[in-house]
Order: sequence, then structure tokens, then C-alpha cells
Amino acid sequence: MNSEKENFRTQAPASKSLFYRFSQLVGFLVGARFFVAALLTFALYVSTFFLFNQDESFRKFVFDFKVHGIIFCTVLTILAGGIINQFYDFEKDHVVKPFRTRIQSFISQRYFLYAYLFLGIISLGVAFIISYRVFIFFLIYQFFMWFYSHKLSRMLILNNLTFVSLTLYPFFGMMVYYETFSWKVLLMAVFLFLVLLCIDIVKDTLTRSVDKAFGYDTIPNSFQPNTSKTIIGALLVVIMAVSVKLICRQGISGIMGYYFEAGLVIMALCIYLVIKYTRKTKFITLNILRFWVFIGILAMLFNGIENKL
Repeated sequence: MNSEKENFRTQAPASKSLFYRFSQLVGFLVGARFFVAALLTFALYVSTFFLFNQDESFRKFVFDFKVHGIIFCTVLTILAGGIINQFYDFEKDHVVKPFRTRIQSFISQRYFLYAYLFLGIISLGVAFIISYRVFIFFLIYQFFMWFYSHKLSRMLILNNLTFVSLTLYPFFGMMVYYETFSWKVLLMAVFLFLVLLCIDIVKDTLTRSVDKAFGYDTIPNSFQPNTSKTIIGALLVVIMAVSVKLICRQGISGIMGYYFEAGLVIMALCIYLVIKYTRKTKFITLNILRFWVFIGILAMLFNGIENKL
């Protein structure tokens, strides 16, 4: 009987320690926005091979270590950006996202800062090995990631524009790398920019009172609800206009053509939900737009596979 008690005592701390380590790992992944980084990495690979890279074979693309290096640096920079953003937004997140904040509390903020510096240095080191131009590209990217979290995230309109621009910055880099400049690519970039901008503004409507309490000047807490509703509705109408132009003028066909055609219905639905302008309809609109971005990545993937075959 005594030996059983002793075994339980020795096993309990070990299991508790294992749970604590696992909680620290989950806390780090959540704090670094790992899953967002994974989705952006997938989107980067899909867009790079099927949109920007028109001539290179799949075999050549696989062994193009410079491209993989750039995407690797992008992933590390995004992870570092997620860490520094949660560091500055910790008090706000404690109210808006209590569950996520509780998970992150298993790791000291000091260690998050160490991870931020480590990821940033590794990213710049790899970028410098690739070329000095790539190094400068990522140095600018990291600076604005930090500056957004430190200052721009609290500034009216600039917070939304900077956030979306930083999200699309790596895609712009790939477009420059492959010198893929065309009206079709430009319009698709405008489409994605506007959808992401819409998502960010709708997200701000859900945290309106908290943002105001913590000194974040956003469109929803700086203007009347009708003004915010009008801005979101106008953006959705412009997104529909860009979709029509892509279908009619740029000859988008196949799976991507169906995506933009179906997008007209999706945006019309979002406009209807925005007119209602309740917390429930705003939450539904936010998730519909996020889901539609993910569907767009899949549509590009399957459309590219169809064209390559």
C-alpha cells in the first residue's frame, strides 16, 4: 500500500510537468499566431507557383531554394510579428480574448520577447545569405511589423491600411521577384486587399468599446454606426465591381471564374447582413469573408492544377 502511494506521488509531478510543458507549447503557438502563419505560407506557395510563376516547371520550382528561403524568412517574420503584436495588445486581448490570453499566460512575456528577437535575427540572417536585396526587403518588413504594433495599430484608418498592407507585403515581394506585372494580377491583388480591409473593419466593429477603452482609434469607435455601415457596404460594392471586371475584361475562366461569379452572391449576402448591423450579423459577415478568402486560395490551387495538366 505504501509503495503504491509513493509511485502515485512520483508520477503525479511528472504528469503535471508534462501538462505544463504542453501548455507552454500551445501558448507559444497561439501567441505567435502559428496557425495564421501556416495559412499564409500555404497561400504564398499556391500563389507563387500558380499565379506569379508562369513559366517554371514544378521540378525547377521544387529545387529553387531561393524561393523556399524567401518563404521561410516570411514565415519567421510573420511569427515574430504575431509575438510582438500580442505583446503590445496583451491588455486588450485579456478582455477580448480571455481564453487565448490564459493559454499564453503559461509562458512569461520575457520569453516571448526572446523568441521575437530569435525569429527576427534568424530571418534576417537567412535573407542576407540569399542576397542583400532580400535582406533589405525583410528588414523593412520587420520594422513595419514592429512599428504597426507599437504605434500604427492605434491610429485611425492607418491601422487598417497598414495591417492589410503588411499581410500582402510578401505576395508583393514574390510578384517583384518573378516580374509578374499584369492587369489581371493587379486586379486580383486589389480584390484581396479590399476583402481583407473589409474583414479588418468588421472585426473592429465587434471590439468597438474595448478598442475605445484602450485608446485604439478605429473607424467603428470614431464614427457613427451608420457611417461605419456605409463604409463597409461601399467596400463590398467595390469588391463586386472588381469581380465583374475580372470576369468580363480579364477573361478569368475555369474554377477561378466560378469563384468570382459566386463571390458576387457572397458579397451581396454580406451587404444584406451589414444593413442589419447587429452583433450576430457582424460576426457572421466576418466569418463568411474569412472563409471566402480561404476558398479563394483553394480555387487558385485547383485552377492552377487544371491549367498545368
